[in-house]
Amino acid sequence: MNISGRTAFIVGGTTGIGAALAERLRGAGSTVVVGGRSAGGDGQVRVDVSDPVSIAQARDEVLAAHPDLDLVVTMAGIMPIEDLRDPAHAGQAERAVTVNLLGTIRVLDAFIPHLIARGAGDIVTVSSGIAFLPFPAMPTYGATKAGVHAYTEALRAQLAGTGVGVTELVPPAVANAGQEKINPAALAMDAFLDEVLGLITHEPTPSEVVVEAARHLRWAERDGSYAEQLERRSAALATLLGR
Repeated sequence: MNISGRTAFIVGGTTGIGAALAERLRGAGSTVVVGGRSAGGDGQVRVDVSDPVSIAQARDEVLAAHPDLDLVVTMAGIMPIEDLRDPAHAGQAERAVTVNLLGTIRVLDAFIPHLIARGAGDIVTVSSGIAFLPFPAMPTYGATKAGVHAYTEALRAQLAGTGVGVTELVPPAVANAGQEKINPAALAMDAFLDEVLGLITHEPTPSEVVVEAARHLRWAERDGSYAEQLERRSAALATLLGR
């Protein structure tokens, strides 16, 4: 995937990985618009991915200003810690499904017709290593990211032959948004993006971008380490849920 001279919309790009990726793309010579609930100012568009009306308004605003848009990145997401023994967690679960999974689907629905009409472009979805090896303290987050993975696979198949590429980014824990407090082994942002951009710019463009630090999660079941890793990750429940 070429990252120079693109016109990109990064949904969930006001903080964390999205904001850092936006800076990298701008540095490579691309025009980047970022979207988020707190967006405001030059190069930003306000969008709430839990609200279909907000998504439609953001689409219209972005395409009016940038009719040459050829790259859409969907990375809006929330990571609630849930105690499944407490039925009150259901509100957190519903919110996570709405933002992480439905938000991704709705954003894609909004921009796919434009990309198909162009006959060229790229979509990047963002799942997680947790989609493939759960972190039991974040059950719905993992479920939504597994859903993003499955949806991305189906989307790639359905868009075959349209000229629109579909790539899934599978991050490990990255040091942003407080993840470093939960996981001291979280990968530094610059190191993560160095590796991501090195992988995603390969030709042909990979269907999945999995950095080294995420591979033990992505391939745990294949490699026979799934049960052992899941047991270790379950130990965090004692600390995070006060058990």
